Amino acid sequence: MAHLERRPAPVELHHPEPLAPYVPTAASVELYGEREAVVWVPDAYGRMVPMPKHLAPPPMVRPEPRDLTPLPLLDPIAQRFVGAGIGGGVLSAGVGYGVGEIISAAAGFGSGAAMWIALIVLALRMPARTITGGASGSTVNIRKAVIKRSHFHG
Repeated sequence: MAHLERRPAPVELHHPEPLAPYVPTAASVELYGEREAVVWVPDAYGRMVPMPKHLAPPPMVRPEPRDLTPLPLLDPIAQRFVGAGIGGGVLSAGVGYGVGEIISAAAGFGSGAAMWIALIVLALRMPARTITGGASGSTVNIRKAVIKRSHFHG
């Protein structure tokens, strides 16, 4: 059974070597004109490492200085919008009130005028003798009497 026994493979851990500053080897000879420009940049761990200048990230652009003057409490454009809204509401309320007053006055005038027109038409249609008190023309009085007598025979 010893040949069926499985053993896990050993796990290899990666331990990065610490970076040493760029030091040319003693065997190589570099002329000043052949040497590439080297810049020192921070790596992921915060250490400064050498890097050829053409591979280095672009330098960070310095931001513009901020304007620290105090700003108004409310934005002027927002103030204009609020003013326009309030002014528009007041204008609408005033127009609505005025139109309501005109309509109610017209309705009152219409009903009052209709009453006066009805009175004038009735006055014109009445016979002239009722207005003058019956002084002219002939008067006929008709009197009708109905007499009914009940008899009880009991």
